[in-house]
Amino acid sequence: MGEKDVQRLLDMLYGMVDEAKNATFSSDKCLVNREEVLDLLDEIRAKLPMEIKKAQELIRARDEYVAAAKKEAEKILRQADMDAKVIVSESEILQRARQKSSEVLHRAEDRCRELYQAANTYTEDALRRTEEAIEMALGEVKESRARFRTTSAEKMQAQREMLREEKADNGKE
Repeated sequence: MGEKDVQRLLDMLYGMVDEAKNATFSSDKCLVNREEVLDLLDEIRAKLPMEIKKAQELIRARDEYVAAAKKEAEKILRQADMDAKVIVSESEILQRARQKSSEVLHRAEDRCRELYQAANTYTEDALRRTEEAIEMALGEVKESRARFRTTSAEKMQAQREMLREEKADNGKE
């Protein structure tokens, strides 16, 4: 839900800039309501830690998954070892028991590797997607801030010029 919230807020910010009126004598600059933009940026800033927390939860879940897989492998290994000790010591039966124990051990090791790799692949993919979403959101926030600063500087310059003109007009009278 958090990722969708951040995306929704970014969409709102984009829409606000996209629908804003052009600045006087400029086609690439616009005027936006400073309070609304700052409110949206504050909300985005508040939501990003939740995205990071979700990524940390994914890592923790992966670690738990790997630990459980290791535990399962150890259990299988212990069981295989117990099975081997219980088997009668006759050479043919003992040889079969060793072979079966080795097979179980190899299967357990293979299964452990498969589970570990699957967990790593899943976590890596989820973290990559989260990182991309965060980077995209951060890029959009930086672009919005840059546009806001430019627009704000232009407004300040226009105000200064207006004040100079008024002062000049007042001085002539």
